[in-house]
Amino acid sequence: MEYFLGIDVGTTGCKVVLIDEEGQFIARSVEEYPLFTPRPNWAEQNPHDWWQATLQAMEKVVRVGGIDPAQIAGVGLTGQMHGSVFLDTQGEVLRPAILWCDQRTAEECREITEIVGLEKIMQINCNPVLPGFTAPKIYWLKKHEPEVYQKVSKVLLPKDYIRYCLTGGFATDVSDASGTSLFDVPRRKWSSELIEALGFRMDWFPPSFESPEVTGYLKSEIVRRFGFREKVPVVAGGGDNAAGAVGTGIVETGLVSASLGTSGVVFAFSETVKVDEKGRVHTFCHAVPGKWHVMGVMLSAGGSLRWFRDRLGFEEQAVSQLLGKDPYEVLSEEAALAPPGGEGLLFLPYLTGERTPHADPFARGVFFGLTLKHRKNEMVRAVMEGVTFGMRDSFEIIREMGIPVQEVRAIGGGARSVLWRKIQAAVYGVPLYGVEVDEGPAFGAALLASVGTGKFASVEEACKKAVRTTHCEEPDPELSRVYEKLYAIYRDLYPALRDFYRRIAQV
Repeated sequence: MEYFLGIDVGTTGCKVVLIDEEGQFIARSVEEYPLFTPRPNWAEQNPHDWWQATLQAMEKVVRVGGIDPAQIAGVGLTGQMHGSVFLDTQGEVLRPAILWCDQRTAEECREITEIVGLEKIMQINCNPVLPGFTAPKIYWLKKHEPEVYQKVSKVLLPKDYIRYCLTGGFATDVSDASGTSLFDVPRRKWSSELIEALGFRMDWFPPSFESPEVTGYLKSEIVRRFGFREKVPVVAGGGDNAAGAVGTGIVETGLVSASLGTSGVVFAFSETVKVDEKGRVHTFCHAVPGKWHVMGVMLSAGGSLRWFRDRLGFEEQAVSQLLGKDPYEVLSEEAALAPPGGEGLLFLPYLTGERTPHADPFARGVFFGLTLKHRKNEMVRAVMEGVTFGMRDSFEIIREMGIPVQEVRAIGGGARSVLWRKIQAAVYGVPLYGVEVDEGPAFGAALLASVGTGKFASVEEACKKAVRTTHCEEPDPELSRVYEKLYAIYRDLYPALRDFYRRIAQV
């Protein structure tokens, strides 16, 4: 029996998943690391923390899985998208990585769009330049840290830094590169036109591959450290959302995933390049060779509930310790006691700005409709409902683009709550399925490794064999009627507050 590792360099930690050659899940391990916010709306991490966490998680997952390390036959990589790792000529990290949720680059996005032109950007990259993307981070470095910029020899995405540490080579994949604002998405290659227009160098960016392609082999010191066989291949892998879609089986028309992790992602498969002319959702290359996907992204989905837990849920955390429960489970049970709509309470989940559909780094979170009658459980429910309304914004746009939504597969932390699944089904208006193995991008990365080493003929075949749906939540008609009224109010709140967000940012 041979086994495969999937490594996910996430925002809160590194997850490593172990699967067998049939695509069956064996074990997982997670090692956390810190996130730094040196200024408001900044978000940075130390790439060395990722690497140490990766090594620890790899070691642990092999031990927990109880296998002979020499049976590892391949490695797949995935991770948080858009982050920028700057290396010098010696391959050393020049500064902390700037992350996907960092919002410092609003001005740089405007300047890049003026230099290149929005029409040209949309034609080549299929997406407007947004603060979370990679190009404005490089441009920010050029303007604000020129002494560091002058030393740049390579710009890597987070998972590709780990690839460099594992193999000593530079490479990326087409799905992750799509989110840099420097990639030709229809032609699935780096755009020299965009890169040169901004004064960057083509050789800063690693060669791009289709996700199952082998990009290198584990270094001899890694092989010796873990007792692996010689020549263990490392495949290109994918951005976290594309790899997560593979792990969820979103590899054919009509299937859509709804992921509620730190961010919220609605991911729809597409056979061809389809672009929203208003730039409200992203069009990226899929991890399935020759295919694409359309994706809406909320910046603070599960992150909104985590904020509530950490800042206002002290009692729930204490109760969870006494009962041996997850604090989120206690919060969900509280929210279930509140009526739908929380007695007229709405929550706008823009705690770190927003991407879909508003692309506004100045947007902020809001509780709307608070009265003396409201209690904490209604606030918790409002957070869950508000996040789900934000996810529905993406569903509405995807349907407008003519992409069918026949079945939704729920993944991420939000899928573990029965209440949140019921809310999602009612708000989206379609059946909501769970998946048997909800290990997200790491599972998809491991499947990509199994495809790249020939265990499966294609990504589609691997998904058909390894991905199975479980429970189905049908939309509750009465609940859907309530949420239709609330969603209409929710959609009107952002336009009403948009100018006030900018005014408060100037105070």
